[in-house]
Amino acid sequence: MKEFDLIVVGAGSGLDVASAFASQGKEVAVVEPGPLGGTCLNRGCIPSKMLIHRADIVDEIRDSERFHVDAEVQDIHFEEMVDEVNQEIHEDSQQIKQGIEQSENHTLYRTKTRFVDNETLDVSSAEAEEDRITADKIVVAAGTRPIVPPIDGVEDVDYMTSKEALELDEKPDDIVIIGGGYISAELAHFYNSMDVDITIIERNDTMLKYEDGEISEKYTEIARERFDVNTGFSAVEVEELEDDRIGVVAEDQDSNERSFEADELLIAAGREPNTDSLEVEKTDIETDDRGYVEVNEYMQTSVDHIYALGDIVGKHPFKHAANLEADVALVNAFAGNRKEVDYTAMPHAIFTSPQIAGVGDTEEQLSEKGVEYRKAKYEYKKTGMGMALKEENGFVKVLASEDGEILGCHIIGAHASQQIHEVLVAMRSGDGKVSDIQDTIHIHPALNEVVQRAFNQL
Repeated sequence: MKEFDLIVVGAGSGLDVASAFASQGKEVAVVEPGPLGGTCLNRGCIPSKMLIHRADIVDEIRDSERFHVDAEVQDIHFEEMVDEVNQEIHEDSQQIKQGIEQSENHTLYRTKTRFVDNETLDVSSAEAEEDRITADKIVVAAGTRPIVPPIDGVEDVDYMTSKEALELDEKPDDIVIIGGGYISAELAHFYNSMDVDITIIERNDTMLKYEDGEISEKYTEIARERFDVNTGFSAVEVEELEDDRIGVVAEDQDSNERSFEADELLIAAGREPNTDSLEVEKTDIETDDRGYVEVNEYMQTSVDHIYALGDIVGKHPFKHAANLEADVALVNAFAGNRKEVDYTAMPHAIFTSPQIAGVGDTEEQLSEKGVEYRKAKYEYKKTGMGMALKEENGFVKVLASEDGEILGCHIIGAHASQQIHEVLVAMRSGDGKVSDIQDTIHIHPALNEVVQRAFNQL
């Protein structure tokens, strides 16, 4: 059995911890059976945003008529587009792999792994029938995987998850998507811009149910103009039809049925942690009722020398959150527990059309907590740049306490992922007060005036 100073399970944000240990001359083992770089690089945020940017370009050309510009999309080279993106992703992943392999202090295990006990991991492969490793410190950063709901017939059809949807080498005519969360919204936007008909089946009353209610309602309204959106319905049966098409039957709460068919079926029903495949039940690592690893403020599990970070801890399923957690885990694993994780002003963004971004509590969350609050909303179209962009649907919504503390900010509209950032600075680095935004001089007629004016309504 080989001994290391550190074992990192998962090659996403956990690599930051591994690299820092290795740079100090420590012996580090990295265990990752899949492409290096994690879900974000290989199967998530990076390839999806690369493809979505191409969709945005197509939409801008098609929308040019609104600005009295005569332009049209002559052709979309779908296969070349997808191939280019995936080739770039592959090259980045390979560069990470080469860097680890060339390091004197890294040992890379390209296998699945499982815990044997609190100190030991099994990294056996076809080449080594029994191979175990141990370390003074272990970091679990093994991520999550797509949930496949127990739908009748699902095991007998060739469905896609987000991974396959980002790698299709032939553009389908139509897609049925089960689920109405952010993955559904982003991929529906991309494929519809590529002239693919989209049907969405979502069991809740609106899409993007975790967003502020006004945001999710507005987005659902916009989505209905582009896609066949069926809210209040759950998929109950799927089957393979003639010509390799897939049929889907959905029901509402009253057992009313709707039937759909398409070239492709995309299941975007959420994600679940990989703790079961790691067999953490053989350790003293505690998990919650959904299987996520429980950690304290130091990113430490219930086993003192084992830390966890990223999606597998179930806190904030974002790459920027995982990077924050990796920084905290690194300090504490290397130098003892002296740095606490601070999730203050943890933002998120959804890169659909229009973009969505948010930070802090939603109005629904504040009501559920019994927190008194004030709210204000301002529309993009009432600003100079909003008029220039002909941004008809966008708005900024602000939630604040009676004494002026910023409790939440939620945006739908052009460049929302950027618009949110001055609010983040105010909440995390400033006083966290409404006045931080109100008293800041905003360029006129820049788009960020819509943020300022929303805060001025309070």
